[in-house]
Amino acid sequence: MKKTIIVFSGDLDRVIAAFIIANGAAAMGDEVTMFFTFWGLSTLRRPEKVKVKKSFLQALFGWMMPRGADRLGISKMNFGGLGAKMMKIVMKQQNVTPLAELIESAREQGIKMIACTMSMDVMGIRKEELIDGLEFAGVATYLAEADEANVNLFI
Repeated sequence: MKKTIIVFSGDLDRVIAAFIIANGAAAMGDEVTMFFTFWGLSTLRRPEKVKVKKSFLQALFGWMMPRGADRLGISKMNFGGLGAKMMKIVMKQQNVTPLAELIESAREQGIKMIACTMSMDVMGIRKEELIDGLEFAGVATYLAEADEANVNLFI
């Protein structure tokens, strides 16, 4: 079976849910494709600043977007980042796998992670700014994957 997940959100709680579902499906033997677009690309950004040439508006997008999975806020009650910190504490207490480990598990299980090139162009994100192990493609590639899938999720 094949599953696809569009990761549109850059909210920590939603991204964690996407990776838990993806890892669970892969553990059950399913082929999984995650397609990161718009705000979901924040998840894939390197935590360190990478010097690349951008227009003013693209640089502004980069400045406003979280740099990497560890800096994502939560969708409700973020309170300037305090909510995300509280959620990480509770997750640790409840033995929930942290996002960084979920991403690494996805890589190890062969989950295909695709960064949307159109969204990258619009937001001024360059390949050099993203983590290793990604594929880069547009919506046609996602749709081809989705046509073969029995489950398609938008998170």
